[in-house]
Amino acid sequence: MELIFATNNEYKLSEIRSLLGLSFSLRGLLELGVSEEIPEDHDTLEENASQKAWFIYDKYGKSCFADDTGLEVDALNGRPGVYSARYSRIGHPTFPEMEPAAGNIRKLLLELAGSSHRKAHFRTVIALVLDGTEYRFEGVVNGVITEKPSGAEGFGYDPVFRPEGFGETFAEMDLSMKNRISHRAKAVEGLIDFLKGM
Repeated sequence: MELIFATNNEYKLSEIRSLLGLSFSLRGLLELGVSEEIPEDHDTLEENASQKAWFIYDKYGKSCFADDTGLEVDALNGRPGVYSARYSRIGHPTFPEMEPAAGNIRKLLLELAGSSHRKAHFRTVIALVLDGTEYRFEGVVNGVITEKPSGAEGFGYDPVFRPEGFGETFAEMDLSMKNRISHRAKAVEGLIDFLKGM
């Protein structure tokens, strides 16, 4: 079975290829010849993942899956959520001159300054459009936002997110450990189980 993953991230592609095995032919957007911007202009992770998957299915007639991920902080009523990747660009004109990930972390820590309520979770939603029917898979990892960044691995908010049951942030973890317990790993596990069960 041929599947399209609506991403240009080679790391994600190779990781999921290894999990799917030889029963599936997985291709990314570059292999499909897609160079245009894929829209994701909704207010929820579910809608964005769905929009990206349907865009490819409707335009190219290929079964496709797409993902969207957000950090949801309890004390901020679920923010940054769907805006996680561009959080520092929203409402703070002093942040845009910073590198995006650093600006996002700085804004988040400023908003939580002095707060003891630091519970948060990372959430990934995968939307799979298979022969005109959509299926969704979700992965969540709970944790807390630390008071300052720590660690040099990973990306995004990893230096300030400490998963529940661990004494280190995602950015302090060995990558193989993070990949075993992460929100994305859990969502991908649901997708793989579904596809292998077909």
